[in-house]
Amino acid sequence: MERPTVVSGGTTTIPIASVANGLPGRYATALYDFASERWLLDEVLDHAAALRRLIAESAELRAVLTNRTLDIAVSTRAVDAVLAAQGFGWVIRNFVGVVARNRRLPRLGEILDAVAAIAAARRGEAVAEIVSAQPLTDLQRIQIQGRLAEAGYSKVNIQERVDAALLGGLVVRVGARLYDTSLNSRLTRLHHAMKGAA
Repeated sequence: MERPTVVSGGTTTIPIASVANGLPGRYATALYDFASERWLLDEVLDHAAALRRLIAESAELRAVLTNRTLDIAVSTRAVDAVLAAQGFGWVIRNFVGVVARNRRLPRLGEILDAVAAIAAARRGEAVAEIVSAQPLTDLQRIQIQGRLAEAGYSKVNIQERVDAALLGGLVVRVGARLYDTSLNSRLTRLHHAMKGAA
């Protein structure tokens, strides 16, 4: 699969594979279809989005999801206890249980992103993936939605992900367009510029 070459502060036109492909897409499609057939789609999509936000905001939950040394039964019970305490419905809880038993918890975030991508595609919306060094605030979400609307993306489904390696700033991807204002990319550009000047 060809990876996009990111030009920081600009956009690329290299096609980026849909988040709904591969393993995450298969799990996401199964959940989407299951919920749709039982007329539970709105509830399940809301819960899937809420769980994705919870994963983005909770370093502790991410640590459990990505810890491959934990016994499957232990990690399954731990994640289910968190979901129960947060009020998630039976569909999402059972689905996450299946993901856990299949040893796919480290990819749960990708799977939930794929659920949102499938839902957005079926509604005719664009998907914007926002990667930030820290969880976005409500004000930042509103500002990003405003900027996307100005860029012609009035119907957009925003997916958030936290990546501390960015150090600061944002990486925004909408379809094949990628805009990178992260501090890490700026430092990399500065490093290359200084290297070229030496």
